[in-house]
Amino acid sequence: MSQTLTGRTALVTGASSGLGLDFARELAARGASLVLVARRADALQALADELRARHGSHVQVLPADLGDAAAREQLAAQLHACGTAVDVLVNNAGFGVYGDFADSDWLKLDQMLQVNVVALSHLSRLFAGSMAARGWGRILQVSSTGAFSPSPSYAAYSASKSYVLSLGIALDKELKARGVRCTTVCPGVTATDFLKVSGQKQNWYHRATMMTSAEVARSGIDALLAGRSHRVTGWLNAIMAFSTRFMPRGLSAVVTGFLMKN
Repeated sequence: MSQTLTGRTALVTGASSGLGLDFARELAARGASLVLVARRADALQALADELRARHGSHVQVLPADLGDAAAREQLAAQLHACGTAVDVLVNNAGFGVYGDFADSDWLKLDQMLQVNVVALSHLSRLFAGSMAARGWGRILQVSSTGAFSPSPSYAAYSASKSYVLSLGIALDKELKARGVRCTTVCPGVTATDFLKVSGQKQNWYHRATMMTSAEVARSGIDALLAGRSHRVTGWLNAIMAFSTRFMPRGLSAVVTGFLMKN
């Protein structure tokens, strides 16, 4: 399968920082035009300037709060109105909330679930149909190694990523015959602001397994263009994710809770 995206347009959510930056850079390097979406217009504009200068990319900047359903509808309407057909959708926007579920701030949990689950599902629905109608499309769902195990201290976050993994694999089966592939990438610990945003301190496990954002983005786009249904990034992460198949869920939760403990 071709690794070039010349003539294709890719929409990247959460493009203002972390993995979103590197997904956009990787896609631009492979020839794609970009639609960059996040709340921070200044950061998006800085990335757009970088991609234009480095790759000569055509880049649209569309700031939006994807936690708002109306904003998601407006985003799709804007792109339709200007004749932009999204060929590649990278559902990267998302974050975690660290701490015991019973003690966590509900507004933060609700916002997380709206972005990680609802917005991802809504955007997939908004763009998958038109991809299928054209007979070609690629969707990249960003999950996590947390999808493979119940995770004390990240209970709702890991549950949201389990949803993403299950949805992504099912969508790939549904859409494949119509020329659309859906790949779910499951990173482990990545050198982004995830821990800072979630409220967790870096521990020994994070330091031992951390991958760079660029490595994860490259692996994810490689899997997307190869037509893989899902990929766990990094060989150690892949071994650990596979090993959960042989553990009772209770034991898996104990192990994960130990690894996430500060």
